[in-house]
Amino acid sequence: MTTLPRTLGVCFYPEHWPEDRWPIDARQMREAGLTWVRIGEFAWSRMEPEPGRFDWDWLDRAIEVLAAEELKIILGTPTATPPRWMLDKHPDMLAVDEMGHPRGFGSRRHYCFSHDGYREESARIARILGERYGRDPRIAAWQIDNEYACHDTTVSYSDAAAKAFRDWLAQRYQSPEALNRAWGNVFWSMEYDEFDQIDPPNLTVTEANPAHRLAFARFSSDQVVRYNRVQAEALRPLTDAPLIHNYMGREVSFDHWAVGADLDIASWDSYPIGFLSDRLDASEAHKLRFLRQGDPDNQAFHHDLYRSVGNGRWWIMEQQPGPVNWAPHNPAPLPGMARLWAWEAFAHGAETVCYFRWRQAPFAQEQNHAGLLRPDAEPAPALAETRQVADELVEAPEAGVAQAQVALVFDYESCWAWQIQPQGAEFTGFDLALSAYRALRRCGFDIDVVPKDADLSGYALVLAPGLMTLPESLETVTGQLLMGPRTGTKTGELSVALPLGPSLPGLDVSVTMTESLPPAETIPLDGGGRFHRWFEHLDGTAEATRTTTEGQPALASSGNRHYLAGWPDDETFHAIVSEIAGAAGLDPLDLPDGLRVRRTDRHLFVFNYAPEALSWNGTEIPPAGVHREDL
Repeated sequence: MTTLPRTLGVCFYPEHWPEDRWPIDARQMREAGLTWVRIGEFAWSRMEPEPGRFDWDWLDRAIEVLAAEELKIILGTPTATPPRWMLDKHPDMLAVDEMGHPRGFGSRRHYCFSHDGYREESARIARILGERYGRDPRIAAWQIDNEYACHDTTVSYSDAAAKAFRDWLAQRYQSPEALNRAWGNVFWSMEYDEFDQIDPPNLTVTEANPAHRLAFARFSSDQVVRYNRVQAEALRPLTDAPLIHNYMGREVSFDHWAVGADLDIASWDSYPIGFLSDRLDASEAHKLRFLRQGDPDNQAFHHDLYRSVGNGRWWIMEQQPGPVNWAPHNPAPLPGMARLWAWEAFAHGAETVCYFRWRQAPFAQEQNHAGLLRPDAEPAPALAETRQVADELVEAPEAGVAQAQVALVFDYESCWAWQIQPQGAEFTGFDLALSAYRALRRCGFDIDVVPKDADLSGYALVLAPGLMTLPESLETVTGQLLMGPRTGTKTGELSVALPLGPSLPGLDVSVTMTESLPPAETIPLDGGGRFHRWFEHLDGTAEATRTTTEGQPALASSGNRHYLAGWPDDETFHAIVSEIAGAAGLDPLDLPDGLRVRRTDRHLFVFNYAPEALSWNGTEIPPAGVHREDL
C-alpha cells in the first residue's frame, strides 16, 4: 500500500500584516514544525488592483520570505473574492437568492456559477497565475477557489442561471414533450410548449414540481463542476503541482465526487466545535457533552468521505485551532483537542493538516476567529499542541490506510431529493447517513464512504441508507447488505417507483406506505429498540427478522440482503448493525460513548472525545487523549 509523508501546515495572509513582520512569522512557522503554508486565496484586489493592472511584487516577496524558511507554498486562485471593480465590469454577475434578491458586494462568494463573463474572468486569473508561478518550484500545490457552496451559494436564480438552466434542460430532455412526461406536468396543468417557458423553481405560489426542483439541483451542481473545471484546465498545462479544492462539512448542495474528478487531492475545512453548534442534528445533552470536543463521528465521516472524493489522496486545508466566530456559540476547545483532531485525520489517511489560521486578525469579519497566534502575535494555546504533533510525527511519519471491510454508500442526489420532499421536518439524507456511520463507528469498524456507483463486491458489510434510486452496484454485493429506509423507493425523476421499490433481486419486499414521526413519537420494536422520525409499511415474502411491537416488519431479510423499514435511534442502529456484522464474519465492538478507534496499515489509534477518562483494554485514556498501538 502506498504511504505518503504526514505533514502540518497553516493558512497565512501576508497582505494583512506589515511586511517587516513576514520573516518573523515564517521563522516561527518553521520552528512550530509546519511544512506547508497556504496564501493568496482571498487576495485578488491586491493581485489585480484595476482591470488588467497587476501588482506581483508583494506576492513575490512573500513567497521568497516563506520559501527561505523551507516552507512549501499552496497558492490559491482568488476567485471566491472578486474585487469591487469586477462588479462594475459585470454588474449582472451576482447570484440571486430564492426570493429574487441579488447577493450584494461587501463580503465574499458574491458570484453566480452560471455567469459566463465571470467564469471567463476566473479562468483568466487562474491562467495568469499559472503562467507566472506554475513552474516555480516553491509553489508545491494549488487551491482552486475556496469553499464552494459556503453561505448557501451553490444555487442561484439569476437571469444567467435561468438561461443556462433552459439550455441544460434542452440537452437532457431533447423535447418539451419528453420533459413534460418525465416531470408529470399534466398535474396542475404545468405542461410546457417550449424550453424558453421554463423558469427556475422559485417564487411559485406553493411547492414547485419536485422533478423541476431536482432538475435544478442537478443543474446547479453541474454548474459548480463546470466552473471548477475551467480553472483546472487553465492551470493543468502550466504546472505539475497538484490541484486541490477545500470542501466543507455537511455540505451537500453539489456532487463533490464530480468536482473531485478534475482535481488531484481533496481537502476539507474541519471545524468540529463550530459544526457541533451550527450544523449537527443532535440533542442538547449530546451537544453539551461534546461542547469543547466536537461530535465523535462527524469529523471521521468527512475524513472517509473526502478520502474517497480524492481517490485516496486528501488533506485538511483548515483545521480549527480555537474558538471560531460564525457558530451560534463558540467555546474554546478542550486542551489537547487540536492534537487529537490532527491525529485522527492522519489515522484516516490525511497527508497534511493545515491549521486556520496563523495569526488571529484584529479587524473585519473574522476578528473573533482564533489562530495559532493571538492578534498581538503572542502564542495561542493551539501553537504548543501543533509543535507537539510535529514532534510526534517523527515517530510515525507516514500515512497509510487500512483496508476497510465495511462500506457506507452516500449519494448527493439522494440528499437533494430528501431536501425537496422530506415528508418529515427532521428527515435529511446527510443525517441518516451519519446515523448509519455512527453505528458502524461504535462497532469499531474502519469504513469507506463511497458513491453509489462504487465497486462493492469486496466488502464484508455494506450499508446503503436513503438512496433515492436503486444502483446496480448493490446487486454486486456478496457480503451482507443493509438497505433502507427509503432506498430504491423513487425514480430518477423523484416519482414513486412502480412497481413499488426497492425491487432488489433476491429480496422480495415493497414499501407500501410511509410515515414521518414528530420528535415526541417513536415506534417500539419487539425485543427492544425503537424507530424515530420515519417508518415504512412493508409487503413481500422476505422474512421479518425484526418486527414492531404491533407485529409489523421492521427488518426484512433474505439471505445476505436486508431492508430496514425505519430510522433507528442510535442504540437500535448499533444493535442491528452489530447483528448483521456478526453474520458477515466481523467482530463488532460496543465502544463507550466518546471512545473511537481507527486502524492504519501499521497502527491502531484510540481517541477519547469524552470529557472524562475512558478505558481501552486496561489503558486509561484521558479526555482529548490519543492512544497508539502497533499492529
